[in-house]
Amino acid sequence: MYKVDLNSDLGESFGNYTIGLDSEVIAHISSANVACGYHAGDPLVMDKTVKAAKAAGVAVGAHPGYPDLMGFGRRKMAATPKEVKAYIQYQVGALMAFCEANGISLQHVKPHGAMYNTAAKDPELARAIAEGIYEVDRDIILLGLANSCLISEAEKVGLRTASEVFADRAYQADGSLVPRSQPGAVLHDKDEAIRRTVRMVKEGKVTAITGEEVPLKADSICVHGDNPSAVEFVKNIRAALEADGVQIAPIAEIV
Repeated sequence: MYKVDLNSDLGESFGNYTIGLDSEVIAHISSANVACGYHAGDPLVMDKTVKAAKAAGVAVGAHPGYPDLMGFGRRKMAATPKEVKAYIQYQVGALMAFCEANGISLQHVKPHGAMYNTAAKDPELARAIAEGIYEVDRDIILLGLANSCLISEAEKVGLRTASEVFADRAYQADGSLVPRSQPGAVLHDKDEAIRRTVRMVKEGKVTAITGEEVPLKADSICVHGDNPSAVEFVKNIRAALEADGVQIAPIAEIV
């Protein structure tokens, strides 16, 4: 049987600002990446999100990013690997405290935004992230872009890894995502996105924006739910996968 995780970024509200449709999305996913206060989120939101995930039977992961609230963690920072390792440990430790207080374990860590994209191609940065996680808890799974440095460096460090694919993003021939600044980076045809996603799960390949066939492993699918149409897409993609014989399960049951 085919089995895959559906993950989404949650807990990105902050103070008086509400971001995302967490309560709608959480019903359709199996793992939640919870912001840890650096790019988004705050202690009250973290606690609320962990509680909501537990109530929904959704596994919890940390979603650490650069200390960049104004830029939502999407701006690349000139942080050294030593600094990034400390950022990871600080944020993971914070979310672990809320998990422990609520009687659940932290399943995984998925870096956010610019940190995720940079580490996907920078082995030194990827290794710093992996070491940061390993030194806190070697049983935590690192969720990273399929075929990227995040996966290979984490495996060298000794972490379990889960390879992530994106339902609504276009791929380049090297397996990286087409930058959002380029035309065609985001797929807007939901039916096409669902077909591509089912193929990534069942056949282990995706067609690059330039036409090449790219092999990849799909342990977890990232789905975004920050607007009503995106929430509908999450529901549709889950229904399509299950109709195609794919079981939805949290990462820990897959890798």
